[in-house]
Amino acid sequence: MKLTVVGCSGSFPSAESACSSYLVEADGFRLLLDMGNGALGELQRHCGLYDLDAIFLSHLHADHCIDMCAYFVARYYRHDGGRCAPIPVYGPEGTEQRLTTAYADTPSASSMSEVFDFHTVKPSTFDIGPFTIHTERVAHPVEAYGIRIEHGGRVLTYSGDTGVTESLDELARDSDLFLCEAAFTHGKENIPDLHLNGREAGETAARAGARRLVLTHIPPWTDPQVNVVDARAVYDGPVELAVPRKTYEI
Repeated sequence: MKLTVVGCSGSFPSAESACSSYLVEADGFRLLLDMGNGALGELQRHCGLYDLDAIFLSHLHADHCIDMCAYFVARYYRHDGGRCAPIPVYGPEGTEQRLTTAYADTPSASSMSEVFDFHTVKPSTFDIGPFTIHTERVAHPVEAYGIRIEHGGRVLTYSGDTGVTESLDELARDSDLFLCEAAFTHGKENIPDLHLNGREAGETAARAGARRLVLTHIPPWTDPQVNVVDARAVYDGPVELAVPRKTYEI
């Protein structure tokens, strides 16, 4: 598998990064995890507008899904060859309604489904293209899912947005790469079931036996180096920060 960081800023875009979006590729198949603010522009550095094969939305907060409205425009009003065939979109219950409301003026109430083939995510195991997917509900104020992606004997886990939860420990079990949010700072913010800090991300990786930890979803007002130090204090494996345009071979 190949993982490309399209955007990794938490809550709102920074001067250097769009919000959450990650491209996963294998066997010529392209799966996008989330499409937050600014992600659609950055995505075009890595693949064509119409080259995605499927999209997974971890939850429906704007910093993880709002550029789907812009992507609707690109697919619905395509100018070179007619409207795109529907692309599979996996998201929590109500994804179609959420995006239709956010767009505010779609041609009809069903226009989104003309270019997006919506599938409702629940805790389950299923296939997307060549990938075996396992999803679990994680700890966030809205319905949110972490995702475990398996292919060719390798495992990538993406936390989405979450507080500390056993379900994330299980998703990340023995992962080759654990892409984990670390929005909070240890000792500063302490709001249960919202976000992890660097130390909690490191503790999760340690409990899960993950082989590599990549911290992401760090807001512009948070010092990311503090979170790296805090993660390394409790996790012995390699720790680094997600940065836009970086790729990983898994």
